[in-house]
Amino acid sequence: MSGPDLRRAAAAVALTLVEPGMRLGIGTGSTANAFVELLGERVRGGLDIVGVPTSEATRIAATRAGILLATLEEMPQLDLTIDGADEIDGQMRLIKGGGAALLREKIVACASTRMVVIADAAKSVAMLGAFPLPVEVNAFGLSSTRIAVAAAIAAAGCAGALTLRTGPDGAPLTTDGGHYILDAHLGRIPDPEALSSALWAVPGVVEHGLFLGIATGAILAEARDGEAVVTRLGGV
Repeated sequence: MSGPDLRRAAAAVALTLVEPGMRLGIGTGSTANAFVELLGERVRGGLDIVGVPTSEATRIAATRAGILLATLEEMPQLDLTIDGADEIDGQMRLIKGGGAALLREKIVACASTRMVVIADAAKSVAMLGAFPLPVEVNAFGLSSTRIAVAAAIAAAGCAGALTLRTGPDGAPLTTDGGHYILDAHLGRIPDPEALSSALWAVPGVVEHGLFLGIATGAILAEARDGEAVVTRLGGV
């Protein structure tokens, strides 16, 4: 049972939450891509929904799948967002942003009545932090912002290297919003709320990948005896 199989299993269960007429936030990343593929099949079969993508990559994939899309300006209140996560703990606190779409992902999720995470169960952790925490920053004043972000991380009781994310060409990766990403390799985040507050106090920080109190449910898939077993959390 491979990772893609598990992602598809979680996405298939999430698809059962989608009802005709829904205004649907559509996430970014490998698991979200599996959801887009399955959603496109349903749409081509007659399901009537309108989606708001969380990235340009998702917009392109959803358009190819035949899904009707709108912007958040055109449809500012959504019924449900389905998205993946890089980590999820027992309180459904998340780290997101591995796909560099954290700003738009958080805006869309917070505009939704519900946000349901779909993921391989390996993303479930006892404590957040093994996955590097993305911090989206303004390109202006990058060196100063980087120093301030490092100080905020230390003040929140965390420690680790802070690296500028780069693209395949070695240049700084630029997000859909035109920003850069600093990845904080912390290992563990004992108090995510304290770290969130400390990062928000830094001028130049546009967004960070801690999604706290946003996810209302989760669908996690794991392999057991060669079969995909799905666990639903949060009353999904």
